[in-house]
Amino acid sequence: MKAMVLEKPGTPLVLKELADPQPGPCEIRLRVEACAVCRTDLHVIDGELDRPKLPLVPGHEIVGIVEAVGPGVAQSRLGCRVGVPWLGYTCGACCYCRSGSENLCDAPLFTGFTRDGGFATHVIADERFSFDLDHAADPVAMAPLLCAGLIGWRALKKAGAGKRIGLYGFGAAAHIIAQICVWQGREVYAFTRPDDLRAQHFAISLGAAWAGGSNQAPADFLDAAIIFAPAGELIPTALRAVRKGGRVVCGGIHMSDIPSMPYSILWQEREIVSVANLTRADAWEFFPLAREVGVKTHTVIYPLEKANQALDDLRCGRLNGAAVLVP
Repeated sequence: MKAMVLEKPGTPLVLKELADPQPGPCEIRLRVEACAVCRTDLHVIDGELDRPKLPLVPGHEIVGIVEAVGPGVAQSRLGCRVGVPWLGYTCGACCYCRSGSENLCDAPLFTGFTRDGGFATHVIADERFSFDLDHAADPVAMAPLLCAGLIGWRALKKAGAGKRIGLYGFGAAAHIIAQICVWQGREVYAFTRPDDLRAQHFAISLGAAWAGGSNQAPADFLDAAIIFAPAGELIPTALRAVRKGGRVVCGGIHMSDIPSMPYSILWQEREIVSVANLTRADAWEFFPLAREVGVKTHTVIYPLEKANQALDDLRCGRLNGAAVLVP
């Protein structure tokens, strides 16, 4: 198999020829059809997340075909198309797993972080944490749903049922969740980098009621805001934009430090909450909803060997939608 390998954080990925992996108990081996590139991949590769498995094959928005199964997996799984997300395994025994919060598991494994991921021609996954996908659908279009979609959905649930929703950072997750918000009859306010007119036009094309720079304020208060950009300075900005009793949801796994801010912008029962990982229940809710809504992902395709270019384009804000690697 071929894989793009991280040997040391802060260095480019290296294309390597590796032995084909063999599935163990409850595992499947996929022939990777597509793997989207997530900002979390950047955090891992740039060394902003501690203790990755090294060497590591990144990538956790994987769509592929089951071509081998390990003990405990039915032979009928062969040939199925499945998706593999960030959450790759949970212990099932800790208090979080037992209470339905497996996203907070004390002993998890994460795809493309603590186990090898999908920047490769093949990948091993736990069959219990893989999701059946439509065999007739486009694997490239589905790949961003495995994290941008799932984390966006979890963040939207945390935001509550308010009508006026602000999305700070209009990338892969926001462009998916904006479509769901519009379908639900909500008003979407898209906040981008101040001079990013391309992203603002993109947001309007997807049905946003307003789009502008993160240095601008909406004409009226928001019911809730979701911050997808990894910028801690947006938290005070978003708090100022939400109404009394409003909520600001931090949708990323990593964010720069939150600056000092006056208590007055948090007062009046405003809230700041974070989203961590995902649960399988999120996926069971989200994939049928995405089909019903008719979510269309906007993607830019890169060959596997160009993974470093895709990462750099994401890092520098040159993408609308999501980058997707195709072996």
